[in-house]
Amino acid sequence: PTFDTGVGGVVVTGVVTATSFSGDGSNLTGIQAGVADFVASGTIPNGSTVVINSDGTVGIVTQTGTPDPNVGTPVIFESDNSDYISAVYDSTNQKVVIAYRDTGNSNYGTAIVGTVSGTSISFGSAAVFESSSVTYIAATYDSTNGKVVIGYKDVGNSNYGTAAVGTVSGTSISFGTPVVFASAATEYIAAAYDSSNEKVVFAYTDDGNSYKGTAIVGTVSGTSISFGSEVVFEAGTTSFINATFDSTNNKVVIAYRDGGNSSYGTAIVGTVSDTTISFGSAVVFNSNGNTQYNAIAFDSTNDKVVIAYRDGGNSSYGTAIVGTVSGTSISFGTAVVFASVNAIWQSVAYDTVNQKILISYRDATNLDYGKAVVGTVSGTSISFGTAETFEAANTNYTSAVYDLSNNKVVIAYQDGGNSSYGTAVVFGTTSLVTNLTTENYIGIAAAGISSGATGAINIIGGVNTGQTGLT
Repeated sequence: PTFDTGVGGVVVTGVVTATSFSGDGSNLTGIQAGVADFVASGTIPNGSTVVINSDGTVGIVTQTGTPDPNVGTPVIFESDNSDYISAVYDSTNQKVVIAYRDTGNSNYGTAIVGTVSGTSISFGSAAVFESSSVTYIAATYDSTNGKVVIGYKDVGNSNYGTAAVGTVSGTSISFGTPVVFASAATEYIAAAYDSSNEKVVFAYTDDGNSYKGTAIVGTVSGTSISFGSEVVFEAGTTSFINATFDSTNNKVVIAYRDGGNSSYGTAIVGTVSDTTISFGSAVVFNSNGNTQYNAIAFDSTNDKVVIAYRDGGNSSYGTAIVGTVSGTSISFGTAVVFASVNAIWQSVAYDTVNQKILISYRDATNLDYGKAVVGTVSGTSISFGTAETFEAANTNYTSAVYDLSNNKVVIAYQDGGNSSYGTAVVFGTTSLVTNLTTENYIGIAAAGISSGATGAINIIGGVNTGQTGLT
């Protein structure tokens, strides 16, 4: 370089290489912050999103496959007659927990931990949570305390509504002492976890109070749970109850059949406060008549509740409807048939990554096969693809749950074609596979980089100028 010191300072013509710099650098230009050099694995076009590989090289984000659903091979989790199945996802341990009645073991309440890998699932050893006959099992996950909470009808204790708190460790689960939440016969138990108030909510039919729809709030502490007072949400005979938590509006939404109003499909919004829950006015979502097998899930992308049900007033077709919570009420769009067959044992799960609703059910019109269909919410409606068969045999007690860590839905069910064994299958709402994970994103290419060459990547704090057409 050439130095000129006669102009009141130093002017450099050419390139200067420095190993350090002293000063605040506030007047420097042309220096790009948030940039690091990496070796490219494969050609990286300018402006491409980039992941870091296990060997320290970087490559572009890729996605392969098709948008069509994929179904894994069924796996037995209980080699005996299993029913009243309820599956839940433990987000702390990244495991699926399946609760069920083990008829081969005196109808005891039992649970088992599943680990998803690719398109399959493996299981640990089963654990008993209630050493007596149980029915109407409903499980939820307390993400604050990292506990699985199971509600059920304890046949061995006067049919009382009871709950047990489970702790997952590795591929096992252990339970604390069961706690009664309703000292009367209970049926159609549903469970939801209010993450805003850090409370468990059970909704159920109170046989001891004229079969009214009732709810109660539970607080987990250690391996136990305590409850507030029972609150009636429906004074008529109530059945086919299911519940979900709307995390946008911090509300519990309960769907049910209102036997006091022509067995219409009905929903109601609950607000938890401390150890109690209050309700707005009930809203009918299906006035065609007998509404059964209500299942419900919350679409957190579109801030919508989706209810699937058997429409007894329309040839018992499998039907779904989208609900929007506002304050303490809920409104509904137009119902959409997802299966023009007699559909029972509906269960709903929401895939947060692919933003899809999955509904599993038994096709009672076509050999009672287990089927699942993928839906996409848009506004106040929902559209569906083609149903996929996940079990070519009589399928009952389906329970679908989304495994976030593996981006798969697990469907647990009773396989009537195989001695009614408890069985599970891994279902992908799409067959697309990406190399992007929650941990390997590194940044955006600051320039084009040839394979094997070293180039600049804009990392956190950097500004990328290689983008065009952005809106």
